[in-house]
Amino acid sequence: MQPVLDVKKLTMDFGGLRALEGIDLQVNRGEIVALIGPNGAGKTTFFNCITGIYEPSGGDMIINPPDKPAKRINKLKPNTVTESGLARTFQNIRLFQKMTVLENVMVARHCRTRSGILGAIFRGTKTCAEEQEMVDFSYRMLEKVGLEGYVNDLAQELPYGAQRRLEIARAMATEPFLLLLDEPAAGMNPRETRELDALITRIRDEENLSILLIEHDMKLVMSISQRIYVLDYGKMIARGTPAEVAADPNVVKAYLGETFDA
Repeated sequence: MQPVLDVKKLTMDFGGLRALEGIDLQVNRGEIVALIGPNGAGKTTFFNCITGIYEPSGGDMIINPPDKPAKRINKLKPNTVTESGLARTFQNIRLFQKMTVLENVMVARHCRTRSGILGAIFRGTKTCAEEQEMVDFSYRMLEKVGLEGYVNDLAQELPYGAQRRLEIARAMATEPFLLLLDEPAAGMNPRETRELDALITRIRDEENLSILLIEHDMKLVMSISQRIYVLDYGKMIARGTPAEVAADPNVVKAYLGETFDA
């Protein structure tokens, strides 16, 4: 099976500090893959590399979009990476707090629109039709994450767990084939985490997505992931199924703890 994301020997240096060293990672079509490790292991740095925020010091990052040729995404700008089919959420919520819930999703939808400055000025038939399509599509994304009842509320007025789901809806508005979730359960209570578990699996199935997530909640990771990669001090120390990773002595020592129970 050809992976939708194929990262080979990825290395990231910050001056004299090596944050990532020779990382290999693949995500196959339809998979939910987790990247775990202690704080400071390099997980978010990895996300920042594959989404164009950082330019890696070495290695290759290859994507295989559906029905399109393989593409090397090294040195692409973040907006070009998004247009290529990768979308992400962030560990720290980055919503437009003073905009409505619907407007937050519509902003992301702009990467799939065609109208330019002239269209915005003269507002022809095509421009108006495209604007309506943007509203309709954004509303459908809110329905998928259970936020259709908050359409006209300001983002800052949403409960914390709902803000997390709004970030996912906004990412989905770009129509990605690979969704990158950075600590999606951070700060959630147990009920919200269970709902997130079901949501991630459902959108993977309904939207035909592949998902790569960083997450510290091991119950969530073990319940939804097909495969897990484990980073420690910028190096990959283990990979495999949840059962294989949970039984790996290097993982237990570095991260999970002696009392971890898969």
